Amino acid sequence: MEFKLLEREFWYGGAVYEGYRQPIGEEDCIEWDFRENPTDNQLMPLFLSSKGRYLWSEEGFKICFDKGRIQVEGEAEILLKEGFENLRGAYLAAMKAHFPFHDIKLSNRFFEAPVYNTWIELTFYQKQDKVLEYARGILDHGLEPGVLMIDDGWSPYYGKWEFRKDYFPNPKEMLKQLHDMGFQVMLWICPFVTPDTVEYRETRDKGLLIETPEGKTRIIEWWNGFSAGLDLTNPEAIGWLKEQMDELQELGVDGFKFDAGDPRYYTPGDKMCQDVNTNEMSRLWAAFGEQYAFNELRTCFKTGGYSLMQRLCDKHHSWKENGVGGLIPGTLIQGLTGHPFGSPDMIGGGEYLSFWEDYEKKFEPELFVRYCEVAALTPVMQFSAAPWRLLGEEDYQKVLKAMEVRKKYLPQILEAVECAKKTGEPVVRHMEYVFPGQGMERLMDQFMIGDTLLAAPVDKKGIMQRKVRLPQGKWRLGECVLESKGEDFVLEQKDGPLVLERCE
Repeated sequence: MEFKLLEREFWYGGAVYEGYRQPIGEEDCIEWDFRENPTDNQLMPLFLSSKGRYLWSEEGFKICFDKGRIQVEGEAEILLKEGFENLRGAYLAAMKAHFPFHDIKLSNRFFEAPVYNTWIELTFYQKQDKVLEYARGILDHGLEPGVLMIDDGWSPYYGKWEFRKDYFPNPKEMLKQLHDMGFQVMLWICPFVTPDTVEYRETRDKGLLIETPEGKTRIIEWWNGFSAGLDLTNPEAIGWLKEQMDELQELGVDGFKFDAGDPRYYTPGDKMCQDVNTNEMSRLWAAFGEQYAFNELRTCFKTGGYSLMQRLCDKHHSWKENGVGGLIPGTLIQGLTGHPFGSPDMIGGGEYLSFWEDYEKKFEPELFVRYCEVAALTPVMQFSAAPWRLLGEEDYQKVLKAMEVRKKYLPQILEAVECAKKTGEPVVRHMEYVFPGQGMERLMDQFMIGDTLLAAPVDKKGIMQRKVRLPQGKWRLGECVLESKGEDFVLEQKDGPLVLERCE
């Protein structure tokens, strides 16, 4: 399929990670191959136009934007639909036709309070006393309890999903203490089984593992070494895994972080219960996680509208697009591809080596604070690196101030979340989505929360003021009311991240 861009037309969608390179207009040249998800984040076979058009396919496709022309090719039928007036119209039409929202069972706790992840503080050495110490540190330093995720390292090995006895001598008591402190508790899991274990032999002999075309167990190389992969197309394999998770929930675990569902870890042509491609394996992992009110996913294919808390991929402690510079663009594309219940990764960055190797030389308190200020205005904010450990008192107070700003606007955030559950509309909305035709198409560093709040947090180094495009009308900033004809204002960020309220 090949067609032309319309005059002043801009396109958004595809891979969430590629948000920093969007939107694509008449002068842009870019090519993406999404036949297999090449990114560490969500991918939808969907592109939306500011002129009320959309592209959709049931499978991933290759797309080329070349100075006013679009070429698309794929194995499945590719649809070009038009006549929906603007970006919002295109999104709503595509969503209703191709990914209507499921019954959203996500716990509101994700949005009401912060998420805390033990990864940066403990990495692979998750231990009962250290988890409790981290939880107490949260409360002792003036932060409220929320959802606590115990990350990779809590189990003896992959596929044996129980607390390792040497690190967690009394997990039931630990879970009770965490609940008494006000936390809900989630555990990290993956769809893999460590070889040369009882669980490996059991799942192999029952035919629950992926096999090569020759009938041998496929051993997958991933970031944590070598593992066998559960055949997610096999209901018995899913049942085998769920039995273990049921036992963990009976112990007191509230939910699970579903990691490592990347298509790249699967091999086309392998033997499974059903013949599916690698993108579909990623989707099946997400679909399994949907049954839990407390879940987290990072990489998915065609999961727009699912009841999932979708995190942006691991970010570096960086000002660039692989760090804080990618948070707003990624969150905007999450919303436009049907993933409104998002978290912009761990505050300060989730790439743990940023905090290990010579971190004293690399760590920037200002960067950490800016991460926090952006996250405070998104649906889900997530800490991992302990801010009280890394920051001096002055900078830590800025973190607490960002939390106060979030608390002030939490009713509007929760209202937008409820709207997303019912209508499928984004929580974090592109300016063009809410204010079509006012020249907002390329704005990727400010956003709307619902239709009433305009958020413009600073995400650049060394500045305290920034340019903000205000749509036509009156906007309240603190005690000041600004009247705009659709122009730029230079505003100073004095007391937490910039938020303007739309006046009626």
